Amino acid sequence: MANFTPISAAIGGALIGLSAVLLMLFTGRIAGIAGITGGLFNPKTDDRMWRLAFIAGLIAAPLAAALLGHPVAMPEMPGSMIAIAVAGLLVGFGTRLGNGCTSGHGICGIARLSPRSIAATLVFMVAAMIVVALTRHGIGG
Repeated sequence: MANFTPISAAIGGALIGLSAVLLMLFTGRIAGIAGITGGLFNPKTDDRMWRLAFIAGLIAAPLAAALLGHPVAMPEMPGSMIAIAVAGLLVGFGTRLGNGCTSGHGICGIARLSPRSIAATLVFMVAAMIVVALTRHGIGG
């Protein structure tokens, strides 16, 4: 594991947990990216400002890190644009089907000991392991 960085991973995890707790404390909302982003497109939503601030923070954080001299790796996009588009659609479909994303269920839901979130996170993880096994050792291997 060439990218094993336990200190920065622990700091990042603590910051994610802190942001989830602060969002719950100040707004009473769960820090699920799908729900936060989806609320931006809901015409009946009257709380767009904190949603925009949250999404802006997700974008600004790596940009700020890069400006401060920390290396920010460019993501590698394997496969064709069609495969990436299909994968994106499947993730979106799964997010709707599971009533939330990995951040909402995996971070906030498990912390609240929600049985639905624990089950959803287990399904997410098993599905991810199967997809990686198939793409690395089966279909794409």
